[in-house]
Amino acid sequence: MDDFVAWFQHNGGVLDTSMMGITDFPGSGRGAVALQDIPENHTIFMLPRSLTLSTQTSSLPSAFGFEEWRKHKLHKGWAGLILCMMWEEAQGNQGKWITYLASLPTQFDTPIFWSDEELQELQGTAVVDKIGRDEAERDYHEKLTPAIKTRPDLFPSDQINTWYTLHQYHITGSRILSRSFNVERWESGIEQDAEHVTEEDSNDNTQANTSIGSAMDVDDSADSGEAVDEESSDRDSDDEEIEDTSDIAMVPMADILNARYDSVNAKLFYEKHHLQMVTTKPIKAGEQIFNTYGDLPNSDLLRRYGHVDLVPCPHLKGSLGNPQDVVEIRADLVVNVVCGDLSTGETYRRRIDWWLDEGGDDVFIIDADPVLPAALTSFIRLLLLTQEEWEKTREKGRFPKAKFDHQASPLLRRIFEMRLTSYQSPDLEVDAKLLASESLTLNKRHAIVVRLGEKQILAGALETLRFMDAALSDVGGNGSKGKRRVASGGTTGGGKSKKARH
Repeated sequence: MDDFVAWFQHNGGVLDTSMMGITDFPGSGRGAVALQDIPENHTIFMLPRSLTLSTQTSSLPSAFGFEEWRKHKLHKGWAGLILCMMWEEAQGNQGKWITYLASLPTQFDTPIFWSDEELQELQGTAVVDKIGRDEAERDYHEKLTPAIKTRPDLFPSDQINTWYTLHQYHITGSRILSRSFNVERWESGIEQDAEHVTEEDSNDNTQANTSIGSAMDVDDSADSGEAVDEESSDRDSDDEEIEDTSDIAMVPMADILNARYDSVNAKLFYEKHHLQMVTTKPIKAGEQIFNTYGDLPNSDLLRRYGHVDLVPCPHLKGSLGNPQDVVEIRADLVVNVVCGDLSTGETYRRRIDWWLDEGGDDVFIIDADPVLPAALTSFIRLLLLTQEEWEKTREKGRFPKAKFDHQASPLLRRIFEMRLTSYQSPDLEVDAKLLASESLTLNKRHAIVVRLGEKQILAGALETLRFMDAALSDVGGNGSKGKRRVASGGTTGGGKSKKARH
């Protein structure tokens, strides 16, 4: 890494070499280490904004022509940034970022590179439908390839099979997915020339959506004390369609820092002309310096970064897992369980459409919290309404209350049991025994960790149901004649539910 550090410093980066070193950590690869005790609020490195690599700093969009860039839709989604990085790497020693790009990984353990047999191990998990291989390859064939063919002066034919292949497209996309940052624009910063900003652009939100994975957000100035809710922004951003990605940037040196659950001790802050990595707590000599991706479930960690987190978990009574693991319950599963053969009928279709039109969600999130999401119970109650009750509910414009009773309980149980059958095996013990084997490949071990974590969440939800059933029986046995009821937690208008992620 000596060449990279020299390049970084030569191009305006400042690294406190007395405090931070770069080394390999067993099990997590290359990372940053404290060479001596580092106090809180210490800047360990900084770099000019011009050293970040994005569609704003690369000269390719200008050389290609902004109008043509837009014509090929390279200003939307990820194809434009991927093409910029491929082109910069193809410049070889003439390119500004060649030393940095040469330091980036060329192999990944993320599922987009797995075989079909390996992907079968992830059956039923939240990973499979979000890998995005088909969407990425469609962008390659429909955006990038046609654009390249129009400019042989920028993309010589003898370079195509080296720098602009589909495989290289996936590698570059994975670099962005796992290592990029969301760097907010500064009003008078290094953005594209104002004459190239159309009315459509001026109406765009200045903070780019990071749905397929800007790895981390960059906070405001360390002096301001205002921190971005990284976990929320990172996870929730998957719910939105990617449009403008011009704020997404590769940040040399910052992407060397690894992340681990609940271990962040440094954050990247932005100023008008530079970015700086600042410690957020004291770090002892020899300890690893961690940034954060946000504390994500293992399904997202594996999909984006190719690793999983295992730490002692309260919901597993101290056993190893990820406290942020979740299970997604699709609304169509709920409809099939509640409505059965009538699920496609017009009566239920009108209710489902109304639910969605009113802001209801079509994916419900179950996590380690021993409180079931109110939105799930409310949706079940909507499907159970009589025609008269449905018409009154629609007139009021309010979702049904999340009432838990003897009618809702068996349906919730059936939903969770059906969700368990979507995995290769619903048996938790089978996966626990498999994990004890030392002969597992890395990919299979990761897949088992993800699916076991999700099945443990479902097992916990079933246990919660048992407690709720017992409470319901106690209420009924006290002769209250239904005046008391057990309700699901949260609110029907929000909480642990969301739109399906694509």
